[in-house]
Amino acid sequence: MRLVGADGSQIGIVSTQDALRQAQDLDLDLVEVAPQANPPVARIMDYGKFKYERDIRQKEARKKQARIEVKEIKFRPKIDPHDYATKKGHVERFLRTGARVKVTIMFRGREMARTELGRKILDRLVADLADSAVVESLPKQDGRNMVMVLAPTKKHPEPKGAEPKQEERPAAAEPTPEPERQASSEVAAAPAEQPQET
Repeated sequence: MRLVGADGSQIGIVSTQDALRQAQDLDLDLVEVAPQANPPVARIMDYGKFKYERDIRQKEARKKQARIEVKEIKFRPKIDPHDYATKKGHVERFLRTGARVKVTIMFRGREMARTELGRKILDRLVADLADSAVVESLPKQDGRNMVMVLAPTKKHPEPKGAEPKQEERPAAAEPTPEPERQASSEVAAAPAEQPQET
């Protein structure tokens, strides 16, 4: 086998027994790194340390991966207009955070004969959210449910919500009304004190 030293240096082609002896002399492990090669390649290393470092690298890589959340919201075919507006607001909030949204229309009993009502709700939702969402999965019947998946058009369209907050802060920070209140309270307190002195 071709042997690689603990420091990465090429030792050369040696017998398996000789490679094991060299690893034992250094109090390290002999690890076969390329069994398909001709001859196979083995390396002298501390295998426990290697596994530990590999696990840390994998953990860091998992942290850096973008996690895409899928939120689900359920509608009924005969949904009230106010309930529709509330649930549409939830969908918009989920999309703003960058999550995909699975929209489910639930049919019960005779409603299965009127699945076009559910399709109308989904079409209306897509039209209402045209600027903030795209249809990732077209509506399809899944048993007693009709399912569609929406994805956000942009990853973080949050600045729209942040702008009003910045405008509100300077208005709230104006201290002009407070001194007037204090002055009026002092004036009110002054006449009360004078009668007590006399």
